[in-house]
Amino acid sequence: MVEIDDRPTTRAPDTPGTPDWVRCEGCAALVYGKRFTRLLRVCPDCGRHDRLTAHQRLEHLLDPGSAVPLEEVEPLDDPLAFTDTRPYPERLEQARAATGLREAVVCVRGSIEGKPLVVAAMDFRFLGGSLGCGVGALIAGAARTSLRERVPLLIVTASGGARMQEGVLSLMQMAKTAQALAELDEAGILTVSLITDPTYGGVAASFATLTDVILAEPGARLGFAGPRVIEQTIGEKLPEGFQTAEFLLAHGMVDDVVARPALRGVLARLLSLRPAPGPDADGRAAADAQAAADAQAAADAQAAADAQAAADGRAPAGPRPGSLLRRAEDLPDRDSWEAVRLARHADRPTSLDYIGHLVDDFHELHGDRLHEDCPAVVGGPGRLGGRPVMLIGHHKGGADLSERRRRLFGMPTPGGYRKAARLMRLAAKLGMPVVTLVDTPGANPGPDAERGGQALAIAENLRLMSQLPVPIVTVVVGEGGSGGALALAVADRVLVSANGVYSVISPEGCAAILWKDPKAVPAAASALRMHAGELLRLGIVDGVVPEPPGGAHSDHAEAALLLGDALSEALDELVPWEPGRLLRERRERFHRFGVETPDLPEETPEEVHR
Repeated sequence: MVEIDDRPTTRAPDTPGTPDWVRCEGCAALVYGKRFTRLLRVCPDCGRHDRLTAHQRLEHLLDPGSAVPLEEVEPLDDPLAFTDTRPYPERLEQARAATGLREAVVCVRGSIEGKPLVVAAMDFRFLGGSLGCGVGALIAGAARTSLRERVPLLIVTASGGARMQEGVLSLMQMAKTAQALAELDEAGILTVSLITDPTYGGVAASFATLTDVILAEPGARLGFAGPRVIEQTIGEKLPEGFQTAEFLLAHGMVDDVVARPALRGVLARLLSLRPAPGPDADGRAAADAQAAADAQAAADAQAAADAQAAADGRAPAGPRPGSLLRRAEDLPDRDSWEAVRLARHADRPTSLDYIGHLVDDFHELHGDRLHEDCPAVVGGPGRLGGRPVMLIGHHKGGADLSERRRRLFGMPTPGGYRKAARLMRLAAKLGMPVVTLVDTPGANPGPDAERGGQALAIAENLRLMSQLPVPIVTVVVGEGGSGGALALAVADRVLVSANGVYSVISPEGCAAILWKDPKAVPAAASALRMHAGELLRLGIVDGVVPEPPGGAHSDHAEAALLLGDALSEALDELVPWEPGRLLRERRERFHRFGVETPDLPEETPEEVHR
């Protein structure tokens, strides 16, 4: 077990007898005791989060009266007959007497804003929240309950690590709990962990970090080795904030840092985005099938009306205002270089602009779970027209130059593509369609990106998207630059905004390499056939999303409505399809480009290879 200071972080006890005044150990402010309790034990001056007991945690997170304890397991009290300065059974007895708990975790069924789930909440007061056989059995049992009842699992962690008094049996609990989480992955059941201070050692290196979504409270520390061990090993002082939630967020290890008062709302949003099992899911599938049938009927009616108009010698009525454009002749003539300039307009809506206008209950998830959170790629689950989807997009940063620099001008690092891949795998696990918004000059070309495996990250995404068993819709909303764009665009339906462009190279790059003349940029743009009309003629895109007069930058709200209509139309068509059909037709779509690949296999795998 990692040695952690187990003193409370403020002088307020964990019992109902809170003193009249509490001194925060973060900023030394005096806080009225009852106010401190109302504030969920968060200092109003510095925001320091004090520890909560397991029962306080459940009372805060769950709907009143909804908590129902899971069946207790019989603890294995002293498997090694272990004695240090005191016999292990004495330590257990003292912990039970002091906390009123049988073990260091409390597991219950409950609900958050009416949405059912299973919760396992750890309590640091009980032997430092250490992971022993009892905790392992309770965590695995909570996972099995979640699996049996097909409801999400939330694990709230607080631990110094493995329980040394149970020796190698404690070590085995890491594997036991890891495989319990794997069973939930196989079953497509959402898992969430909430990291609280501290979470170290065997807990950090097992179930705490194996969930689909990892949230952390501000200031919470997480790591395999504790800071004292690291400093003693390397003989150096660690930097300020090392292993804190904020450090972990910046390095791609957690999805978000959420202050305690906001946790219930964030969790409720995440829980609401998982389609319900049973009849509700069947009803949703039937509704999606009906929507697709309605869309097809409308398309057939449009075709019939156009045919009748032609027979009568009249011009076809053309598409209704705002509908997806599927014929190149419906598009105005466009100068390629002008299209490039419009696609790059600094005021053009970003992915987050579109998401803000179109998507309900969106929660951005961060990080590649390896070492970074690339700011040039954003993503997370949300509701588009009431339908749960995973939104992923390049993000240039908008009109502000400093923000564009911070966002790397929309040019992702390898971590950005790996973050996107992680979110796509989560969507596949949950049976959620994927929507990608492409707007990038290309992948980040810097030396750090190359050291991080840029080519490999792009290649892995191309393969992953060809295997994803859920609908994928891509819209090139601005620039589609080379492999950096394609890495988010291997989709069932690929659309482009009316002023979007998509190319193997920028016009500037093409002119420099082939013309060797910067004045040839407009000619290169024309030769590359990169604007919407040409992309439609080439079959690269399946449709063109109209834009407001003057371009998307002139009216963000209207541009978002037009984009939303196009996305809904595509999803209405694709959602009823079985995974086998999605994979088969997606692969056939890309096999047709250039010289068509012969002898396509008739059967395709229906599972994502994880």
